[in-house]
Amino acid sequence: MIKQHPDALQSKSRGIKNKSNSRIPKKVKQPSKKTVKDNAWRAFSRYIRLRDCLKTTGSLEYGECVSCDRTLPIELLDAGHFIPKKSGNYFSERGVNAQCRSCNRFHGGNQLEYRKEIICRYGEGVDLELEEESKQIIKRTPQDLTNIEKQYKIKVEELLNG
Repeated sequence: MIKQHPDALQSKSRGIKNKSNSRIPKKVKQPSKKTVKDNAWRAFSRYIRLRDCLKTTGSLEYGECVSCDRTLPIELLDAGHFIPKKSGNYFSERGVNAQCRSCNRFHGGNQLEYRKEIICRYGEGVDLELEEESKQIIKRTPQDLTNIEKQYKIKVEELLNG
């Protein structure tokens, strides 16, 4: 029969004890960068949709699609990118707007109408600025993404509280 060291018996599912009989904390697993980015995106997307609902209808419950002007409940709106998602424009407030799922997911973003509305909302030449912005390469750390999430959660609360 093999004898185990007494400390080995104590370590099962209760953490390992050191010589002073205090527990060594287990290492806490950090969320993956994808998880952190998804959380930041959810906060940003919610902010964009709420912002545009207020801007287009004055309501937090309904908004207009940037491309086709249909009025829909906020739950049926996406935060659609003017230029397909790239690192430079992923969290671009001017380059992401409330868009119906049909335009965003099935009609390639309905780009011609989207471009016209970008120019109308933000001014001549902004569409070209957004195209340049999308070419930038931005490396975001998990901490950067966590800060983005916090920033947009605060902005959402400000919209909700008036």
